[in-house]
Amino acid sequence: RADGEAFWNTVDIAPVRGSDGDVENFVGFQTDVSDRKEAEMAARRRREELEHLLVRINGLLQDVTTDLVRAGTRSEIERAVCERVTEESAYAFGWVGAPDYATETLVASATAGAWEPAGEALAVDLAADAGGPTVEAYETGDLQVVRESTALAALAADAAWLDGDALAGVAAVPLSYGETTYGVLTLYTTDEEALNEHERVVLAALGRMTGTNVNALERGRMLGSDTATELVLETTDPDLFVVALSRETGCFLEFEGSVYRDDGTVLMLYTTDAEPAAVRDVAAGFPAIGHLEPIHEYEDAALWEFGVDGGSLTTVLAERGATLRSVSVADGAGEVTIELPTESETREIVELVRERYPETSIAAHRQRERPPRSRRDFVADLEASLTERQLTALRKAHASGYFEWSRSVTGEDLAESMEIDRSTYHQHLRAAERKLVEGFFERAAASGRE
Repeated sequence: RADGEAFWNTVDIAPVRGSDGDVENFVGFQTDVSDRKEAEMAARRRREELEHLLVRINGLLQDVTTDLVRAGTRSEIERAVCERVTEESAYAFGWVGAPDYATETLVASATAGAWEPAGEALAVDLAADAGGPTVEAYETGDLQVVRESTALAALAADAAWLDGDALAGVAAVPLSYGETTYGVLTLYTTDEEALNEHERVVLAALGRMTGTNVNALERGRMLGSDTATELVLETTDPDLFVVALSRETGCFLEFEGSVYRDDGTVLMLYTTDAEPAAVRDVAAGFPAIGHLEPIHEYEDAALWEFGVDGGSLTTVLAERGATLRSVSVADGAGEVTIELPTESETREIVELVRERYPETSIAAHRQRERPPRSRRDFVADLEASLTERQLTALRKAHASGYFEWSRSVTGEDLAESMEIDRSTYHQHLRAAERKLVEGFFERAAASGRE
């Protein structure tokens, strides 16, 4: 150019012929093609960057897939995906937050990278009004990306361990399967080019792949493991009949068991020291309780049977694979223990309980050792072999002390509580006992202990 600046150009030269057809001169045309050339070079760079990204992404997907297949526990899955992703130079740090329903937080279950906070526990408050991308990803189940400088500065201000000057972006990746989000992988990058459209698609896929593996692992654990998820609830909610009864009378109640009937109702057995008249008065305000009656009296308490319909807490839990393990109520305050076969149902059940019974909090959320599986199988198979009447007869006899040496309840009493005659009751009880004994000896023979 005239100012000395170099530029891309093309030169076209054409001959100029005379009247006799001979070439007499040449004419040249010089065209500035800098814009076109720079566009071509930029397109080439983008193709090379995309090819490099695809190679890196394919390698990352393969590595993560291999690690997930090898992982044998949920903690190994979380650690593997966190460590493998942060091995990429684009990410300075990453952590997996798993839900703790007792504290309403996402707590770090795996961390990796150069920015790991020393001696500082990583957790975010799920109940906070502005929880940031990690909470948003958990609540919505969608990938969240932060690139805007003001938002990044706010995140860095809340976490002293973050290098705010170097931070170029944050991605919060939900680890989901179906409608269940098991946790969130939060990644921090110093690369201005990271977290582009292609990379976001891959991160979202990684989140789904990780969630799928966690789900498969938990389903397998449900079938063959000796652990279960346990929730302990504390409640003072008067919409729960047992809480209302205790609040009104100052009585205690202790859950003794339940029997599911073919018509969808459930017979709940509770020991309580409440006066019979008070029990009936309070129950009158709960339409879900179809019938109630004392089936055995002790010196200072009685065993009561409450028949509740299909919309009760017990049946709602059962529909989601959860089991009511214990209920203790005194002075209007109760503690309820629920067992779930997998983690995936926990969030739904927590939300359901809080919606129905607002004056309820999560006191504990933990993994608990189950009894040996063979025993659980034995009990499950036995229950499946019993008819509703046989199971009810057996449960009532056991709960009322019928099998004790000093029997304080008669077969006639128990028959009356089931609205059948004495001989029919004993037929059901004998049939249940026979199946129980047969099941025991068949199991003993199978294990070589007979």
